[in-house]
Amino acid sequence: QVEFVESGGALVQPGESLRLSCVVTGIPFSLSPMAWYRQTPGKRRWLVATAPSGNLTGFYSESVKGRFTISRDNAKNTVYLQMNNLKIEDTAVYYCNTGTRPRDSWGQGTQVTVSS
Repeated sequence: QVEFVESGGALVQPGESLRLSCVVTGIPFSLSPMAWYRQTPGKRRWLVATAPSGNLTGFYSESVKGRFTISRDNAKNTVYLQMNNLKIEDTAVYYCNTGTRPRDSWGQGTQVTVSS
């Protein structure tokens, strides 16, 4: 059974940086495309960035392009999201899952709050 464990969220000020991590178990990680999603209260989760399984360029939503970088370490079954120049509108709970076709199972997410 797949399991996602996200971490790294925090309360930060605008302009600061954070790196989120997500450890994945229960699937062949190196063969699986991965992605980060985020969700704010009352809204559905939406796709932030993807990391294909091969040496391909991933996708970034327009709102984070140039500020966020997704990466993966297949040896550690971990996907990362480096977030720079954070904005108030980046405040959300961040989740990882398997690419653009997420599994039904989700982790607990990690809260990122950007506030002055």
